[in-house]
Amino acid sequence: MASPCSAMTYHHDSRRIFVGQDNGAVMEFHVSEDFNKMNFIRTYPAHQNRVSAIIFSLATEWVVSTGHDKCVSWMCTRTGDLLGRHLFPSWASCLQYDFDTQYAFVGDYSGQITLLKLEQDTCSVITTLKGHEGSIACLWWDPIQRLLFSGASDNSIIMWDIGGRKGRTLLLQGHHDRVQSLCYLQLTRQLVSCSSDGGIAVWNMDVSREEAPQWLESDSCQKCEQPFFWNIKQMWDTKTLGLRQHHCRKCGQAVCGKCSSKRSSYPVMGFEFQVRMCDSCYDSIKDEDRTSLATFHEGKHNISHMSMDVARGLMVTCGTDRVVKIWDMTPVVGCSLATGFSPH
Repeated sequence: MASPCSAMTYHHDSRRIFVGQDNGAVMEFHVSEDFNKMNFIRTYPAHQNRVSAIIFSLATEWVVSTGHDKCVSWMCTRTGDLLGRHLFPSWASCLQYDFDTQYAFVGDYSGQITLLKLEQDTCSVITTLKGHEGSIACLWWDPIQRLLFSGASDNSIIMWDIGGRKGRTLLLQGHHDRVQSLCYLQLTRQLVSCSSDGGIAVWNMDVSREEAPQWLESDSCQKCEQPFFWNIKQMWDTKTLGLRQHHCRKCGQAVCGKCSSKRSSYPVMGFEFQVRMCDSCYDSIKDEDRTSLATFHEGKHNISHMSMDVARGLMVTCGTDRVVKIWDMTPVVGCSLATGFSPH
């Protein structure tokens, strides 16, 4: 290779490999039937900087890629020509693609996800999804339920209901570090997520969950009505010092520290950790409401990528510690993650 490899995808039926490089090029190879030889096909001038993700569509004969030149590109594998390119405000970090509708989901370093409709020589922006407070690290698209899952450097996961077209989102918070990889298991309605600190979470998505509220803004506490520190007029009128603003994670109201001194987990809203609650919301939560809806496991290495073979019940993780681990995931389907692994 002319440059270090940064991304790769393999198409099993056609035995084609597409490799993205730091110099922005994408190289195509064809693997022989006995898997003992790999023939170079062509190089695509996809990007001007590192390639971050690649997807190949056999139906359209397109190879779609994103890169650190802030672009998504799609090229024709029959001719090698560049068909189109779309520019984003920041580095494009990850990519998912719906093969039936030719929709591309592109996550970027600004924390937003752009939904594009790709055409032969043009594209149109359908919508932009905003919810993360950090760069998007991974995406997973489920074409059956038409759900998009995103993981980011803010340690959180968001489920976007694309098919429902109601803008419904579910927030999942259970990781202590950047969420690096996602995989949704359609048959068991479980979401598997891995973070860079080695955390592995298995989320039960076959339950009725509540959508986290939007945070409300106010110049004074919505419980005790004490002014916040920027509310100069009320501070002067009441001869009191302003307070710092906080938010209750359950109701979204703007509250002061005194009115939100309690903490609780609330898994039905995605909060597996203890989070800030106002006093009234804390009192409304029952013990059964605190029952976890996810299981958490330790990968014991810094996970940078994860992939699952659902048919064989295997998961493979690789990390910055130069270790690859293969996990037996058969117990995770409705149970817990296996503790054993086979390092290579």
